Amino acid sequence: MKIKLLIGCTVVLLGGCSAFNPLPAVTPAQLNTPTETAIELMSLPKPKGKIPVSVYSFRDQTGQYKPQAGVSSFSTAVTQRATSILIQALSDSDWFSPVEREGLQNIITERKIINKSYAINAVNGVRKKLPTLKTASIILEGGIIGYDTNIRAGGAGMEYFGIGAAELFREDQISVYLRAVDVRTGRILLSVSTNKRVLSQEMSAGLFRYVSYKKLAEAEIGYSTNEPMQQCVTQAIEKALTSLILKGIDKGVWHSKT
Repeated sequence: MKIKLLIGCTVVLLGGCSAFNPLPAVTPAQLNTPTETAIELMSLPKPKGKIPVSVYSFRDQTGQYKPQAGVSSFSTAVTQRATSILIQALSDSDWFSPVEREGLQNIITERKIINKSYAINAVNGVRKKLPTLKTASIILEGGIIGYDTNIRAGGAGMEYFGIGAAELFREDQISVYLRAVDVRTGRILLSVSTNKRVLSQEMSAGLFRYVSYKKLAEAEIGYSTNEPMQQCVTQAIEKALTSLILKGIDKGVWHSKT
């Protein structure tokens, strides 16, 4: 009777735990779903005209590596390609017309190749000339300047006669700074900062009980969830860009249609 009761309790306990986390299924590649911050960014008032802007570098400046207990890891804690995320946000905002600067050397190399072919064709009487590269009136600078772990951590659990369940959580935080610089004067027009909490959660349940002499019943189940760091960085950058645009409107740096 005791054995049946223990098994029944374990099935209910572990079944309830697994109900919150169905087994993952293989899914095809798909487009990224717009985040709340992206929707907020795209919902801003439209500008009088798009502002040409360049981004040379927007990178991780924290120097943090992924924490792994007992293992030396050289994997960085946050993405090293935040420049691409910022440029995507600039394009989505409709406020800016970003020009390529991170891969500028590649563009110059290709233009040299094209000009060389044009020079060869000019000998045959066909003259062509490449247009000049588009210039920017504003440079966006900044980066990911903070990654703090264990901002808040805790959990709860209960165990009775070898049957128990527990839940643990941890919060980290990333911080982003973004500033707009006037190309003509070098003056910093605007500067904003944002932060985003990164939540990690773990749930587990198990049974460990001697049901009779030399007979041990043992079972356990659990799962963990972690917010994708790349998505958290994206949200922090999108929020910073939204704040920069609104701050620029308030200070008269740029103007909306309405």
